[in-house]
Amino acid sequence: MKKLLFLFFGLGIIISCSSNDSDTDTTSNPNAFDRAALLTNWADNIIVPRYEIYKQKTVLLESATTLFFNTPNTVNLDLLRNAWFEAYKSYQSIALFNFGKAEEIRLNEISNTYPTDVAGIENNIASGSYNLNLNAQYAKQGYPAIDYLLNGLGTDDASVLKFYTSNANAAKYKDYLSAVVKKINDNNTVVLNDWKTSFRDTYVKNNGTSVTSAVNSTTNAFVKHFEKDIRTAKVGIAAGKFSNEIKFPEKVEGFYKNDISKTLLKIAIQSSKDFFNGKSTTSEINGSGLKSFLDYVKAERDGVLLSSTINKQYDVVLNSTTILNESFSNQVNADNSKMLLTYDAMQKLVIYTKLDMMQALNISIDYVDGDGD
Repeated sequence: MKKLLFLFFGLGIIISCSSNDSDTDTTSNPNAFDRAALLTNWADNIIVPRYEIYKQKTVLLESATTLFFNTPNTVNLDLLRNAWFEAYKSYQSIALFNFGKAEEIRLNEISNTYPTDVAGIENNIASGSYNLNLNAQYAKQGYPAIDYLLNGLGTDDASVLKFYTSNANAAKYKDYLSAVVKKINDNNTVVLNDWKTSFRDTYVKNNGTSVTSAVNSTTNAFVKHFEKDIRTAKVGIAAGKFSNEIKFPEKVEGFYKNDISKTLLKIAIQSSKDFFNGKSTTSEINGSGLKSFLDYVKAERDGVLLSSTINKQYDVVLNSTTILNESFSNQVNADNSKMLLTYDAMQKLVIYTKLDMMQALNISIDYVDGDGD
């Protein structure tokens, strides 16, 4: 009898301990994290405000285009170039939100496919007949096309101005530039309006754990953007990482302006880092984000909080860009080893986010991966 009592007492302790362990484990269970709060912070404090700021820039770009057409001179050409650059910089902060309406209308492909198709642009202008909604037109519009139309038509301001004044097709050049700028502004309007009417609520309510949930799709878009649009497109391709070390200086972002590649890269990296930390667009407050999600599940790498490792690697990546030339085409030609160092720093960050973070958060990768990370 005593043995039976001792056995029941022992089982009671085990059951009690198991119950306590289960309660404790919920604090590290990804499915128990407050995803609604996460999505609310993303939508209200980061995504929509970034689109609103971007909208201001695209409106100014369209206004500067009209001013230049009305009075095509050097002063207004410079104003238009500045408006284009400001909008281009702002675009870097919203490019990672490639889901929902943005993905549906192919906002990224239309806005920033490079290198731009110069021959295709010239054919469109000469014919005066084109449909910018077609997939085949992605490389003939967006910010890279504007770069060519403002900076690549001639070697100096006077020669560029002639295309909009005395050239036989001056009216067609104006029409095409106007159509490309309008397309950028219109697309942003469509996406922003969708967020501010119905999509915001749908997005926040979609707080489950399925592969189609908002947290999963947003996290995938975040990881994919850094890997494909920042690491690969902005640095890797030009540096020859995907072409047996054959360099492509003509495939850098901002090729014709030729002194903005570094600036665009740094803004894109910082925008990615801020999103990771849940940083508000309009303040210095860090709300719920991927960092807090990782901390909630107590994710570590080599005994260190994974969120700290990721943030430190972001800093390493940003620091690696300080030695780069403002023109990546010049950098590739002069000393490509520095571009490769930046790429290698980015690759480590891809591993930390795409492999370690996604696994810790129990989020499956939903895009095709051909890089063998």
